[in-house]
Amino acid sequence: MLKSFWFWLVIFFIAIQLIPMDVPATIETDPKSEIKAPKEVVSILKRSCYDCHSSKVNAPWYYDIAPVSWFTKIHVKRARTVVNFSEWNQYDKEKQLKVVDKLPKSIVIRMPLSSYLYMHEEAKLTKEEKKLLTQWARNLKEELK
Repeated sequence: MLKSFWFWLVIFFIAIQLIPMDVPATIETDPKSEIKAPKEVVSILKRSCYDCHSSKVNAPWYYDIAPVSWFTKIHVKRARTVVNFSEWNQYDKEKQLKVVDKLPKSIVIRMPLSSYLYMHEEAKLTKEEKKLLTQWARNLKEELK
């Protein structure tokens, strides 16, 4: 009975690998489309945000192993629709303003996601980094108006 359980569990695990989820780790984008910001801000964004909010995800070993890959890829897909910093300059002013307006609240309340921080502790934002990003977003909002 126990051998049968493990056999079917392995078969199930292998079978779910065949269910496609097309969310590529890298999407070719024009480097000119990437967001321009002060070096400190770009450094923080790349460390804490780009794995979900860019066209170049630093795909971890589990990025293509279901069922964990489903969770990860769904988050990346949603994140890219909210904002993709690799495509920032392709957005119209209205979209940029919408993102920048919500950014301070997102940074303070939920970003990066705790589920992401579980495996990527280095992405955690310090209070100072949150202040810097919030101030940068507010300044950018004024520039865009």
